[in-house]
Amino acid sequence: PNIVLIYADDLGYGDISANGATAVTTPNIDRIAKEGINFRSGYCTSSTCTPSRFSMLTGKYAFRQEGTGILPGDAGLIIDAAKPTLASVLKDAGYRTGAVGKWHLGLGPESGPDWNAEIKPGPREIGFDSSFIMAATGDRVPCVYVRDGKVENLDPADPIEVSYRHGFPGLTDGVTNRKELKMDWVHGHNNAVINGIGRIGFMKGGKAALWKDEEMADVFAKEAVKFITESKDKPFFLYYGLQDVHVPRVPHPRFVGKTTMGPRGDSIVQGDWQVGEVLRVLDELGLAKNTLVIFSSDNGPVVNDGYVDQSISKLGDHQPAGPLKGGKYSIDEGGTRVPFIVRWPEKIAGGKVSDAMISQVDFARTFAKVAGKEIPADVFPDSQEMSAALTGDTKGREFIVEHSGKNQLALRVGDWKYVEAGRKVGKAALYNLAVDLKETTNVASQHPEKVKELSKKLAGIRGVTPADEL
Repeated sequence: PNIVLIYADDLGYGDISANGATAVTTPNIDRIAKEGINFRSGYCTSSTCTPSRFSMLTGKYAFRQEGTGILPGDAGLIIDAAKPTLASVLKDAGYRTGAVGKWHLGLGPESGPDWNAEIKPGPREIGFDSSFIMAATGDRVPCVYVRDGKVENLDPADPIEVSYRHGFPGLTDGVTNRKELKMDWVHGHNNAVINGIGRIGFMKGGKAALWKDEEMADVFAKEAVKFITESKDKPFFLYYGLQDVHVPRVPHPRFVGKTTMGPRGDSIVQGDWQVGEVLRVLDELGLAKNTLVIFSSDNGPVVNDGYVDQSISKLGDHQPAGPLKGGKYSIDEGGTRVPFIVRWPEKIAGGKVSDAMISQVDFARTFAKVAGKEIPADVFPDSQEMSAALTGDTKGREFIVEHSGKNQLALRVGDWKYVEAGRKVGKAALYNLAVDLKETTNVASQHPEKVKELSKKLAGIRGVTPADEL
C-alpha cells in the first residue's frame, strides 16, 4: 500500500472533535476515524518534538543517544545516515519517499549547515527521494524553506547568516522593536524579527527566501498534494509534518475567527484543512482504498508557549489534553498520549475504536512489514512489528515507554504506570490508570512489589542496573 503519515505539531489528545472537542471541529481528521481506527492509547515516545521524530524515523528511543533534545535551527543532522531508517527501508522496498513540512532533526554536518550551498546530509541521505521542509520550527531561524538540500528562492547576492549566540549589527530585534511587532512575545521569542514576529535565534540576509507565516499551510499542502500526484503510479511514502499548531500561530486570514479560541483554535482548523487536502487528492486519484493513512502528533498540547496569542484567555472550557493530565514537556499521560488514527480501507473496517497500546516507535518495523521488507533483528532496536494492531487486532504492545522534556522516563504496563524519580517527581510514583487517569494519587507505597517489578523492567529497557541490585 501507499503510506501517508500526517504528523501534527503540539496537538493534544483532546484537540480534535473525534476525541471529544466541541469548541473546535475537525471534520477531516474525524473522517479518518470514521473510516478507520481511533486508538485511545496511541503514544509518541517523548513529550517534545525532536526526540519523538527521531524515535519514529530510527526505531530507537531518543534517550539512547546524546544530542536528541530540542534542537536549535542551525543544528547538524542527528540521524546516522549510515544506518537504516524508516524512509530508507521503504525506499529499498521500491517506494518513492518524500518529506514535506516540519523537519527539526538537524541538517548538514555536526558543525551545522551552510545555508548558501548544498545542505547535506539531510533527508536525502537518510532515505527520502524528495523533500520540501522547514529546518526546525516556525519560531526558530532560519525562516526559509529548503527543497532537496537547497534554500528555496535564495538570492546569492543576499547570503544567509544565522547565529544562536549573537545578533548582527544594524538589525533590530524583538526587544528593541517590540512595539512594532504584530505578535508580542511572553518569553524567549525576541531575537530576529521576521514577518513582524520575534524568533529564537538571529538571522541576516536571505530576504527573497523568507516564508510568510500566513501562507505556510497553503505552501506545505500544495507540496504534499504535488508529491502524491507525481507518485501515483508506484507505491509511495509521504511524511507530512504539519506546522500547526506550533507557535507562532499565524493562520491564513480565511481561518481567522473560525473558533472562539483565537489563533490556537483557528490553527487547529487550518491543520484539519491540510489533512483534508491530502484526503481529497487521494480520492481524486483513486488511491484511497489502498493507502494507509496515519494521523498523529509529535507530543501533547501546550497553550501559552511564548507568544501573546490569547491562547489562555480564550481557551474557555476546551481541554487540549482531553481527560488526560499534563501536556508538552511533561511525563504525564497528556505529554505522550496523543491523537493516533489510522485508515486503510482495503484492510480496515471503519468506525472502530481501539484500546490497544501502540507507539510511534513501532512505525519503522511495522511499515517495513506492510511493505514486505524483512528487517534484521538488530535494526530498529526499540520498534515492534504491530501491523495486526494497526489493522484492528485488540492486542497491542505489552508496555509503553514515556520520555519527558527533562529526560525523565515512565513505563506503562497494562493499567499501571510507573514514573521514575526525577526533577518533577521527587520520588518514584505509581498510578493505576484504570481508576486514576488524571494521575492524581501516587499509590507507590501501597504496592511496593509492583513498584519493584516495573522499576526493574524500566531499568532493563534503559540498560542500567536497578538501584536495589547494585
